[in-house]
Amino acid sequence: MAASIDVVEFQLGEEHYALDIQIAREIVEMMPITPLPRAPQYLAGIINLRGEITNIIDLRNLLGLPESDGVEGRKIVVLMPDAAGGSNIGIIVDDVHSVIQVRDEDIERINEGITSSISGYVKGIIKIGCEDDEKVKALIIWLDVQKVINDLGNYQNTQ
Repeated sequence: MAASIDVVEFQLGEEHYALDIQIAREIVEMMPITPLPRAPQYLAGIINLRGEITNIIDLRNLLGLPESDGVEGRKIVVLMPDAAGGSNIGIIVDDVHSVIQVRDEDIERINEGITSSISGYVKGIIKIGCEDDEKVKALIIWLDVQKVINDLGNYQNTQ
């Protein structure tokens, strides 16, 4: 039996992304976010989530993606504190679809030669609908959200 990985599939704009299920603590409906003065653009603000102050990151802004037209249906994926350097962090996504189980052979690893600024944050491309040489139905970009968050912390510590 082939090895498989569980990931959370979510959407930003028209594109589908995934993150490791182990780093997702919970998914909550969008709620009012309190902006912080002089915060970086990618930091949407903070929320009070059951008594815990949680930093909210606009993943779309952080990845350099265009703004979304609507905010209807947006969600916040709250990360495990261990995955976020001990901090309470949530990321804004347009929608969360499901948890999917991905076989190792359905993952295309990213070539190290890619020079895009996002390439270091992509673990691979997940091909959905590949059963027995069937045509690929969808591509999902598997993000290394933990690396994105850790690099933010490292960047801020050098400022």
